[in-house]
Amino acid sequence: MCKNTAHISIRFRACTKLFIFPNLNPNEPIKTQMKSVNFFYATVLLMSALAVNANDGTKPKLWYNQPAKKWETEALPIGNGRLGAMLFGDINTEHIQFNEQSLWSGDNNWDGAYTTGDHGFGSYRNFGDITINFDKIGQVNSYSRSLAITTGIHNTTFTANGITVKRDAFASHPDQVLVFKYTANKKAAFSGKISLASAQGAISTAQNNELSFAGILPNQLKYAASLRLLQRGGTVRTEGNSLVFENCNTLTIYVNARTNYKPDYVLNWRGADPMPLIQQEQTAAQKLSYQKLIKRHIADITRLTKAATINIGTSADSILALATDIRLKKYIAGAADPDLEETLFQYGRYLLVSSSRKGGLPANLQGLWNDSNTPAWASDYHSNINIQMNYWGAETTGLTECHVPLIDFIVAAEEPSRMATRKAFGERTRGWTARTSQSIFGGHGWEWNIPASAWYAQHVFEHWAFTMDKAYLAKTAYPILKEICQYWEDRLKQTSGGTLVVPMGWSPEHGPREDGVMHDQQLVWDLFQNYLDAAKVLGIDVDYQATVANMQQHLAPNKIGSWGQLQEWQTDRDRPDDQHRHTSHLFGVYPGRQITLSQTPALAHAAIISLRSRSGNYGVNRDKPFTVASTVGDSRRSWSWPWRGALWARLGEGEKAAIMIRGLLTYNTSPNLLTTHPPFQIDGNLGIIGAVPEMLMQSHAGEIHLLPAIPKAWGIRGSFTGLKARGGFTVSCTWQNGKVISYKISSVVSQKVKVRANNELREIISTRI
Repeated sequence: MCKNTAHISIRFRACTKLFIFPNLNPNEPIKTQMKSVNFFYATVLLMSALAVNANDGTKPKLWYNQPAKKWETEALPIGNGRLGAMLFGDINTEHIQFNEQSLWSGDNNWDGAYTTGDHGFGSYRNFGDITINFDKIGQVNSYSRSLAITTGIHNTTFTANGITVKRDAFASHPDQVLVFKYTANKKAAFSGKISLASAQGAISTAQNNELSFAGILPNQLKYAASLRLLQRGGTVRTEGNSLVFENCNTLTIYVNARTNYKPDYVLNWRGADPMPLIQQEQTAAQKLSYQKLIKRHIADITRLTKAATINIGTSADSILALATDIRLKKYIAGAADPDLEETLFQYGRYLLVSSSRKGGLPANLQGLWNDSNTPAWASDYHSNINIQMNYWGAETTGLTECHVPLIDFIVAAEEPSRMATRKAFGERTRGWTARTSQSIFGGHGWEWNIPASAWYAQHVFEHWAFTMDKAYLAKTAYPILKEICQYWEDRLKQTSGGTLVVPMGWSPEHGPREDGVMHDQQLVWDLFQNYLDAAKVLGIDVDYQATVANMQQHLAPNKIGSWGQLQEWQTDRDRPDDQHRHTSHLFGVYPGRQITLSQTPALAHAAIISLRSRSGNYGVNRDKPFTVASTVGDSRRSWSWPWRGALWARLGEGEKAAIMIRGLLTYNTSPNLLTTHPPFQIDGNLGIIGAVPEMLMQSHAGEIHLLPAIPKAWGIRGSFTGLKARGGFTVSCTWQNGKVISYKISSVVSQKVKVRANNELREIISTRI
């Protein structure tokens, strides 16, 4: 993954020889030697070595030997959480498609049919395109384009007519602009024309060194964009609605785009005109040197991208030397490439950082990257699995602040959700829930996903469970949990046998609506447990705690069916040959915590049978080989692989969890490593960062369990750093031959914690961060 590490390796080996490792072989690769020494010393030394090269960002990275032709499968994404772009790296005509996450059509507080036009439910929209036509490129050789997913820097380099050209791009969160830098090893190398086009019909204008456009969508959402060009040497002039540059030594382009969206129901979802803020941010960025801009960007993004790491093996040098698309083809053909699996994990973390930052909207079905005005499923927020899966890895992989936009979205949507809920379920209904599709304007579309709010509540609670922020629990989480409990207090139906069932539920997107669907039962159980845990911490509402505990106790329980499966419905009608993409009735295994190997073994083993069945008719034929290819048909979806990977991990089946990762890369991952349903959906990329930590560490069952489901290939030798456990713990671990060699558990305040490692349960005191 890292081609330019000679100076890092030399520094590392010099440090190890000088201080503690005099017998290391200087001819062996650095990563191999790291695995044979104490993990913590090696990590410290390597980080020291990397510190001198912080701007390199070459490991890990995606790289290719040719420009991208297709947006969905080949272009590479950059983003600052709000603003993003897809880069093609073409030689003669540079194409940059860009987005801003709040450009949505549709009506405020819509409730009803799923329509994706200018009105009704609406959809996420393409913001626009930048085109740069270069003159006199000539014959090109030594072409390369890459994306460093630690630093978020996109790079294109090539040589033409004896001139080496370098193009860098990044999306700055600190300065809220997209930045593009063009340099060459010869003066006056750049001549050509730049244009800026709105995808919504606004007319672009050119003045001085700036291109801009502004417009209003039919729903009265204002939008605007600005491109500013700074050059050294040469000249820049306007020509119609384009900028013409001639004989320039370097070019630096700043791009910004915004709307007047404001996440506030009271203000009708609209705020101030976007152009003044755009101009203010453009001017502020322009005053900084490029070196200052990129330094601020790298410091900001690496604080998150480096927060957690995994090391699960070393790929062969012959594999590491290949471009990413070629490596993927070899992997699909069966080659071992643990570094590619590590890259997929870190790429998912990079994409979450790039599409979900504090103060912004949560990542939608495509994160924030979209080149269409009619994207699949409106590129919306799908509440029956997809938006939740986007955030499964946020807490466990040290990206807790990236989780905040989802919680803010839930809070912002509460009032229109209450309105829609009362309309659907009666004016006296307390609390709220949601339809399957949601927009940024409080809009609800398509089928009612009745337990949606219970699933949202899990994220609200988990943010507390990982951060232990009591002020957040009291002010934000607890009121949400209690109100949603009240919704279910009013809605649950008592059977003749005295149990409580969710009436007219649905096992998305599978089967009829009927009472007591297991998916719904498990979600409500999870909600009640989260409420009870929160209320006990705060020491409030004792009487209501008793009410919720009583409801939870009387919920109709999970059932084991006639062929040993965990039933999906109250009636025993599951089919062993059912290969539906959803595994909704296994929520209680993951991401829930109702079913565990240690506390409910019979149910856990029934879940194993159900999961095998879903993957290819394994219900009654338990000896049939389980392979990547045996997971067939409808089960091959961008998001089904990560969910099943996490489920297998929770069920202690590391080999099967690893097969799910290989399945995702084999069947539902494009050359640019974006996952496809098809079409492109980012939940596969983001979901896998939730699944991988479950293989290495779990904390949902009252203890920190190290290596609960590690596959043999990963177990030979490896490590992880920075993974998070419930209770506010940060965990690092190193292992060899499947056995934990050492680990470190730290927290803000030293406290007791139960740790299971190598089949031994111990209680230790965490170290202070």
